[in-house]
Amino acid sequence: MEPGVSGRTALVTGGGNGLGRAIAVALSEAGARVVVTGRRRSSLDETVAALPGPGRAAVCDVADPESVAALADELAGEEISVLVNNAGVAGPVKPLVEVSPEEWDEVFAVNVRGVYLMCQAFLPPMVARGAGDVVNIASVSGKRPLLRRTPYCASKMAVIGLTATLAGEVGPYGVAVNSLSPGPVEGPRMARNFRLEAERTGVSYDKAERAFVGRAALGRMVTESEVAAAVLAMLRMPGLCAADIDLSAGMVAR
Repeated sequence: MEPGVSGRTALVTGGGNGLGRAIAVALSEAGARVVVTGRRRSSLDETVAALPGPGRAAVCDVADPESVAALADELAGEEISVLVNNAGVAGPVKPLVEVSPEEWDEVFAVNVRGVYLMCQAFLPPMVARGAGDVVNIASVSGKRPLLRRTPYCASKMAVIGLTATLAGEVGPYGVAVNSLSPGPVEGPRMARNFRLEAERTGVSYDKAERAFVGRAALGRMVTESEVAAAVLAMLRMPGLCAADIDLSAGMVAR
């Protein structure tokens, strides 16, 4: 069991698959009771079944204020002391001038408003208790150019700014707020991006992947398990607050 995690209750958004599931499993392995939330009950139930320890699924659309308020009511009996805001959407892959207002708003609704609403709902009890941790999943894409991904990049930079300011607001009450900025993570989302880039440029899928991954010092993407391990590491660092941690295999901003 990990210090800083064991015996606590953690709430993970976007917990039905991918990074959210990996983070939930890692927290459970470290001794936390885990609550996962997302929009699809079946996926959430699969995550709970994969947890080695106690867990709970709760359906919620983090972009919807009424849904978040209902989630807070449903979990009123849980002492949530760790909040991992992981829910996010990739958004369109196209030049900014081709992005519709609806596409832009959808990305910001989930990636930014979702973080705001979840923090607004679950921070007050942490502040009242004088202890708690919030980890917001941002992205290195918020800090470096990523062509044809403007809504996503802008939303992730907004999460980093939200984190820094919120940490200053609640830090004096014993609540630490930090963000983790992964680089490209192996999985279906990046596979989709490489496929779209290959179609756009007329190159092979493998060449599109190599061109992107070659920008990282380690010459590879990070894995879901590495991101989950980084979340645990941040929770084991009690002096960490208002920080943004890169985990990108050396894909530096440029």
